[in-house]
Amino acid sequence: MNFFKRVLFLGLISLFIVPSHAELTISVTEGMESALPVAVVPFASTGAPVDISAVVNADLERSGYFKMLAEQVMTSRPSSAQEVDFKEWQALAQNYLVVGRVTNAGGQYDVQFQLLDVYKGGQLLGYKMASAQADLRRTAHHISDLIFEKLTGKKGAFSGRIAYITSSGAANHQLQVADADGFNPQTIASSAEPLMSPSWSPDGKRIAYVSFERKSAAIYIQTLATGQRERVAEFPGINGAPSWSPDGSRLALTLSKDGSPDIYVLNLASRSLLKLTKNFAIDTEPSWSPDGSSIIFTSDRGGKPQLYIASSQGGSEKRLTFTGDYNARGSFSPDGRNIAMVHGNGGSYRIAIMDMASRAINVLTSGPSDESPSFAPNGSMILYASKKGGTGFLSAVSIDGKMQQKLVFNSGEVREPAWSP
Repeated sequence: MNFFKRVLFLGLISLFIVPSHAELTISVTEGMESALPVAVVPFASTGAPVDISAVVNADLERSGYFKMLAEQVMTSRPSSAQEVDFKEWQALAQNYLVVGRVTNAGGQYDVQFQLLDVYKGGQLLGYKMASAQADLRRTAHHISDLIFEKLTGKKGAFSGRIAYITSSGAANHQLQVADADGFNPQTIASSAEPLMSPSWSPDGKRIAYVSFERKSAAIYIQTLATGQRERVAEFPGINGAPSWSPDGSRLALTLSKDGSPDIYVLNLASRSLLKLTKNFAIDTEPSWSPDGSSIIFTSDRGGKPQLYIASSQGGSEKRLTFTGDYNARGSFSPDGRNIAMVHGNGGSYRIAIMDMASRAINVLTSGPSDESPSFAPNGSMILYASKKGGTGFLSAVSIDGKMQQKLVFNSGEVREPAWSP
C-alpha cells in the first residue's frame, strides 16, 4: 500500500492491440434509496446482433440512480409512444418509460427510441440515429447517456472507457482498455514484469505508461488505434507517474535524475523539461487541475505523505492536506471543485474527497486497502482499486458515498484503474 516504495519494473511491451478474454461484470452493491422507477421495454428489432434495450437497461441500473422494472413483470411490449397505455404503466408504479425499435437499413441499422413521462403522458426525449453493426453497443451507451442527463441533469458516462492493469501469475501482466460496462476489453501492453501508471490523453486516443524493457525506467506514449508508441522520457533513475495536461501538450512526471524524486513538466513538442519541485523529500504522483494552471502532488517532506499544490509554471508549493496520517494519489474532479485521494489512518487506506473551498475531507469507502482513485468524466463517480483476501479488484463509489459498485473480472487481479476523459 506504500506508494513510495513501489518497484517500477516492466518487461517487454507488445506494440499492437489484441483481443483479451478478461471481461468484467459490474454489480451495484449499494444504490440510492430515492432511485427513480424506470421501465425499458425490449426494443422491436429486425435481427440486430446487439440487444440495444438490454444494454440501456443495464447501464441505467448500474448507475444506482434508477430502479429498473424486470421484463417479466411487463404486461405489454410497446415500441412507440402511440402504442403506450400510460395507465397500464402507472399501475406498475413506473415514473418513466423507454420504448424503441431497431431496423436493418441495408447494411446499417436505424435505432429509434423515446423517453416518456408516465404520469404526464408525454415525451421527454426522442431520437432516431443510424449505426453500423460494429457501433451498436456504442449507440446503446449514447442512448443511456441521453436518458441519464435528461432525468438527472448530469452528463452520462456510459460511453466512456476504462484502462486498468491485470495480473494473472507472477509473469503475466497486461494493460487493458474496456468499455465502461466491461465489454470489448483490449490488451494494450503485455509484460512478464509489472506494468504501472496508465494515464489517458485528453482526447482519449493515447495512453502514457511506464516501461522497464530497456533495463531502465522509461515513459512511453501509445496510440490506441494503431499500437504505435514513442519513448518520451528515459533519464537515469526513476521515470514515473505520467499525467497529461488538459490540452494534451505536456506531461507532468516524477524524475530522480538530479537526485531525489521531483515533479517535472515535459513539453511533448520540444522535449524541454521544467522542474517544478526542488526538495530532498520524495515528490511524486502529479495531477493537473482542469484549467491547467496548477498541479497537485504527493510529498513526504513533512514526515508523512500529504498532498501539495504548485503552479504548473513553477513557483512555491503549498500544502493542501493536514487531516490523517496519509493523503496521496490526488486527482481533481472535472469541475475542479473536489480532489479525490487515498486517505489513511492507522494503517487503513480509504478513498476520500476534499472540497477545495472548505478543505473538508469526506471519506467515501470502508477500506482497508483502497487506492488509485479516478473520476468519471461527468464527476459523479470515482473508480478505484481495492483488495480483499489478497486479491485486487475494482470498485466505484459516488462522490456522496451513497452508491457503490463492484467490478468483477473473470480471472486475475486488477489494479490502477483510469477512467477515460
